[in-house]
Amino acid sequence: MRKIVLIALVLMSGVLFAARLFYLQVYDASSDSLTQNSAIKVMYDYPQRGYMFDRNNKLLVSNQPSYDVMVIPKDVKPLDTLEFCRLLKITKEDFKEILRKARVYSPRLPSVVLPQLNKADYASLSEKMYKYEGFYIQRRSLREYQVDHSANVMGYIAEVNNAIIEKNPYYQMGELIGTAGVEKEYEEVLRGVKGVKYIQRDRFNRDIGPYKDGIFDTLPERGLDIQLTIDATLQKYGQELMVHKRGGIVAIEPDTGEILALVTAPSYDPSLLVGRERSKNFTKLWYDTIAKPLYDRVLMGEYPPGSPFKALTALVGLHEHAIKTDDVIGCSGGFHFGRRVLRCHHSGPVAMVSGIANSCNTYFCTVYKKMMDTYPTPQEGIDAWRKDLMSFGLGDFLGYDLPSGKRGNIPTSAYYNKIHKFPEHKWSSLATISNAIGQGEVLLTPIQMANFTAAIANRGYYYTPHIIKNIIGPDTIPQKFKVKNHTTVEPEYFEPVVEGMFQVYERGTAASIRVPGIEVCGKTGTAENYTKIDGKRVQLTDHSIFVAFAPKDNPKIAIAVFVENGYWGSRWAGRIAGLMIEKYLKGEITRTDMEKFVLQGSLEAEYAKQYSGEPFSINR
Repeated sequence: MRKIVLIALVLMSGVLFAARLFYLQVYDASSDSLTQNSAIKVMYDYPQRGYMFDRNNKLLVSNQPSYDVMVIPKDVKPLDTLEFCRLLKITKEDFKEILRKARVYSPRLPSVVLPQLNKADYASLSEKMYKYEGFYIQRRSLREYQVDHSANVMGYIAEVNNAIIEKNPYYQMGELIGTAGVEKEYEEVLRGVKGVKYIQRDRFNRDIGPYKDGIFDTLPERGLDIQLTIDATLQKYGQELMVHKRGGIVAIEPDTGEILALVTAPSYDPSLLVGRERSKNFTKLWYDTIAKPLYDRVLMGEYPPGSPFKALTALVGLHEHAIKTDDVIGCSGGFHFGRRVLRCHHSGPVAMVSGIANSCNTYFCTVYKKMMDTYPTPQEGIDAWRKDLMSFGLGDFLGYDLPSGKRGNIPTSAYYNKIHKFPEHKWSSLATISNAIGQGEVLLTPIQMANFTAAIANRGYYYTPHIIKNIIGPDTIPQKFKVKNHTTVEPEYFEPVVEGMFQVYERGTAASIRVPGIEVCGKTGTAENYTKIDGKRVQLTDHSIFVAFAPKDNPKIAIAVFVENGYWGSRWAGRIAGLMIEKYLKGEITRTDMEKFVLQGSLEAEYAKQYSGEPFSINR
């Protein structure tokens, strides 16, 4: 019996040893366990990041070689710290802090000591790296921008932080990730897949070759190239037009929802955020709290839309059967309610087309009031009005493929119940009458303005605006960008509004800035502008706004231009919109007088008034 028990124990021990050996050789040879093995050095091979092209296949972003000094903390041997710091051009204190953070991250995994060396620095340093055990140079690529514009569109890449690493274990300390714009939105497409090499070491910590003949090594996979929808020529021209101004331009192709131009101003040269000077340049841009070059005004800025909103007031009024196209409303120079008056720049009887052409406050306030009063309570009227407007993509995120954005604001009845402190039906349509003309509580982003203009151009539908045109490879663009979004307003109601916007150029508020040979439909806008200075609400110079599409039939471009403190709609925004439309449709400019005015003009003195104490231009 004892003999049998002894044999059984021997057999069991053999089975256990064999099972353990099998586990260690097969299951425990995963990349995760290999990275924790002190006898194996892990080396990453970083792929080329995908290129970016514009809609006409012009190269926007490529790559350039770069070199990082890396460290594996447990392999570091005593060294001449002062000499090494002189080579790296860093202080001894910085060097000690870098090593401390590397040890905290992982003693066995590589960390970056000094990123983004250029070729000259690499050449001088690589000859002496043999003297510093535990340190080596890792080759990778950085972005190389072929254009000096579109920084807000393309975005930038930066080093991952601990929060990103904890959330996504694909990344290791010192690696780069898309942090804004297209770089962030399409990070997984652009980054590719990094390769890994496992190097076996002997008991003296010397490299002796690939672990298991390299069966666990992987090759890097290059990132996919992508084609953007923007027109680089139009984008550059828009940025030139916006020099010394604040605001933005959004141009959309109505047929597809493709974004042709997305200009925010002020902006910056994207190459500033590449290389050794990146951190210093980013800090400078970040702390510029006056011009705010990192703030994307066309996606993040929420502004009162002003008179362009009147086109939507007309459409909702028709849809809600509050007004007919040929209904005539008398104007005596303004809409009077209580002790207040919303003044007009003209007087006399107007119908819908002439009301849009002349931007009559009286006409649109009357339409809004009639629409609200068709409902038993103002709360029901507001909510019906809001539902129609949200079908144009207002009051919520549009769903475009860029990471930043704001909702804007289309107020609810609950909001007005709260601010008027009446839970019941004790406030009237006149309490919200400013909404009729794009003031009051209504706020839109410039991209929302361009999008509702595209919906009008299409006579009742729009495609979700997007920046991706093509992913060159197995991936395809999201299906949601190919689906029509229909408004609640019936298609037949758009024609009189389109005609009114056409008459804005023919005989209305934009007649002086017509573009020869192009049938443009547009709407000027002047929006009141307030801020707080020393705790007091101060009215600044009005914003200049313009929306348009062209041609009138089969439109190719819809555009919104917003210029902060730009006086009135046709002064700055209208001229810029006309120039952008002509540049895109004709490829050349015939209104050189407008171009000269815009290119040579500046609003910097206007912006300085907030700090200089000079009076603002109001009530013109």
